[in-house]
Amino acid sequence: MYLYVAGRHSEMERSGIELRGRTGIAPRGTAGRHSEMERSGIELRGRTGIAPRGTGQRPVQKIKLRRMSQMKIYEAKDYQEMSRKAANILSAQVILKPDCVLGLATGSTPIGTYDQLVEWYEKGDLDFSEVKTVNLDEYKGLDRENDQSYYYFMHEHLFDRVNIKPENTNVPDGTEPDAEKECARYEELIRSMGGVDIQLLGLGHNGHIGFNEPDSSFAKVTHCVDLTESTIEANKRFFASADDVPRQAYTMGIGTIMRAKKILLVVNGEAKADIVAKAFFGPVTPEVPASILQLHNDVVIVADSAALSKIPR
Repeated sequence: MYLYVAGRHSEMERSGIELRGRTGIAPRGTAGRHSEMERSGIELRGRTGIAPRGTGQRPVQKIKLRRMSQMKIYEAKDYQEMSRKAANILSAQVILKPDCVLGLATGSTPIGTYDQLVEWYEKGDLDFSEVKTVNLDEYKGLDRENDQSYYYFMHEHLFDRVNIKPENTNVPDGTEPDAEKECARYEELIRSMGGVDIQLLGLGHNGHIGFNEPDSSFAKVTHCVDLTESTIEANKRFFASADDVPRQAYTMGIGTIMRAKKILLVVNGEAKADIVAKAFFGPVTPEVPASILQLHNDVVIVADSAALSKIPR
């Protein structure tokens, strides 16, 4: 794992292309942390629908994962710089592979990143005409016209502002009542597209990515999840009241996310400092879903100084 300070390589950051052979700051105390986990393997559930704890759960599948992380952390001075750096990385993917598959996220954190992509598009620097997208998640029970649906969010902040083709954008269908059917459809859709080239993620206060909440094992594929009270509390600011926040959502599973070729996680603010340290410098555990990213072979974290204030240096 390496820590870089955004802005030191201005030319590289403008182009979004990574420089080879750089050295960084390797956190102390990380060597050998996962040897026991590597021997036993990581548990991933093979579910594709609603799987209440303790009832009707499919047998646990153990998958051997080796410690392969090439995680890089870019420290930005503030939210604006964080958003620009993240947009650089996404734009580089679009430029290098015009027909790429982007995995996209919602929430307040990536809005600045989307705004920066739109700005570059308006300047003629980016072309989304061949790009395909798949979103991480969607509330179950909200229709597309609901201004709190993630379908609405993506159109408001990105899709309707660039030249991406509507048929190339994909969000789970929150109006589909049959969870098993919708989750299987979405998983097959991602597979048929050849997988995700780069997956954008945010980070929840409890360590969730997508709507993969803390649990006793990692959910392997797209599934329907019951949202925790902490997630409902965090999201209620977007609704008239907490009672209006949906209690379930469709989300890519941890296994689906981990199959992305590259992962880009954005996080900002002092309120996220504890979970950043826990997720990326603590043990890999389904109780902190984002901790699994330590095992991916190509992860970039772009965070502001406040969010990184509690990591080992």
